[in-house]
Amino acid sequence: MRNLAHLLETRQVSSREIVEHYLGEIKQQEPDLNAFITVDDVGALAQADAADMRRSQGNPLSPWDGIPIAVKDNISTKGLKTTCASRFLSNYKPLFDASVVRSLRDAGMPILGKTNLDEFAMGSSTEYSAYGVARNPHDRTRVSGGSSGGSAAAVAAGEAPWSLGTDTGGSIRQPASFCGVVGLKPTYGWVSRYGVVALAPSLDQVGPMARTVEDAAILFSLLAGPDPKDATSADARNFEVPFWDDQFVKDLKIGVPEEFFGEGLHPDVEKAVRRSLRTLEGQGATLVPISLATNDYAIDTYLTLVTAEASSSLARYDGVRYGERVHAADSNTMFSKSRAAGFGPEVKRRIMLGTYVLSASHYEAYYEQAQRVRTLIKLDVLDAFKQVDVIITPTTPTTAFTIGAKRNPLEMYLSDLFTAMANLSGIPALSVPCGTDPKGLPIGLQIMGSHFREELLFKVGYVVERSAAR
Repeated sequence: MRNLAHLLETRQVSSREIVEHYLGEIKQQEPDLNAFITVDDVGALAQADAADMRRSQGNPLSPWDGIPIAVKDNISTKGLKTTCASRFLSNYKPLFDASVVRSLRDAGMPILGKTNLDEFAMGSSTEYSAYGVARNPHDRTRVSGGSSGGSAAAVAAGEAPWSLGTDTGGSIRQPASFCGVVGLKPTYGWVSRYGVVALAPSLDQVGPMARTVEDAAILFSLLAGPDPKDATSADARNFEVPFWDDQFVKDLKIGVPEEFFGEGLHPDVEKAVRRSLRTLEGQGATLVPISLATNDYAIDTYLTLVTAEASSSLARYDGVRYGERVHAADSNTMFSKSRAAGFGPEVKRRIMLGTYVLSASHYEAYYEQAQRVRTLIKLDVLDAFKQVDVIITPTTPTTAFTIGAKRNPLEMYLSDLFTAMANLSGIPALSVPCGTDPKGLPIGLQIMGSHFREELLFKVGYVVERSAAR
């Protein structure tokens, strides 16, 4: 991205030319790729012209002024449709920007459009989108992952230089792994959630997706920081892009939890991740076997909490406060028909599960118990970081699967097998490409760190990235 910024600064290229290039790529590859739900040609070009005007007057808003971006379609954009990939919000145009979108605008970055996702971010493949599946650029018979599949596919296909996604149980990292891009789930609270359509507020986070580790770090630097509009925002400093140093891994302690390398992990994925681990060891890092046994309970705990919070978060979509209304003779029938027509099958499934675990007769057995287990998982993770600096695992058990291969919802939920732990404990986690399988499908490596250690994750990811490129 620094090269693009240099070209803009030296007036070798204009923002309009850059935006036109990406809009051309979108036009050529959509709708077959289906990474976008809404493309804002007119708005993006107007923003590009404004950026060119600022640069001609010597007043760029930032080094990245004029470089466009794509935004996941569950993040509010003023005057630009935010559908959450649901029929319920097919015509919804927010009256305000999310805080992260305001940060992009303050940096002068034109918004190309809104990217595809699983409806209300509930899924791992974008197959639950009301607008159709976003396909994997490496093999269009395969999924791009989810729920931020459109954001990952757009970057991987060259439709956008970088993008925003959201991550509740792996929704940035899993599609990043499937599409061969870099994706960060930040420390909970370091990036504002204001204006992001809630799935599970105690788990949701906005994060960057980009082609390189450095680009992801640059984008994260624009997003990170406290926000008085978000009650869960941490009182944390802003983030600065680190100095890149290949030699810093000497004496680094890397935790390798064997529970993440057992049953269910595809041999090609394990081979690629262990190869990267050996490379880091050869550069001076120490590999430390550790145990994260509580990960065996992470998926069950995650699904209990995410469905409970989703059933509460989606109560506002009733055809009155939000959503398309189906008219009926009385209000109860109107609510019922509106929600039945507006929500897709996966959203309905999770609402029903969440309502069940929150019911008076099951609240203690399910929801309260899941909160107790969540605390144990967090303590297990924090204890591991007393022994090691970072933890490295595969991002996903397999490479991208074919569209329609996982009809059983339980199989789909297992796509978050290695990623949910970071959300439950609130720690940051970075997915970096570390190779490909024999079919040429990308493989992702996950780096987890203690709270607010994003700089360390980026620095380790940078070394992994350079090693994988050799």
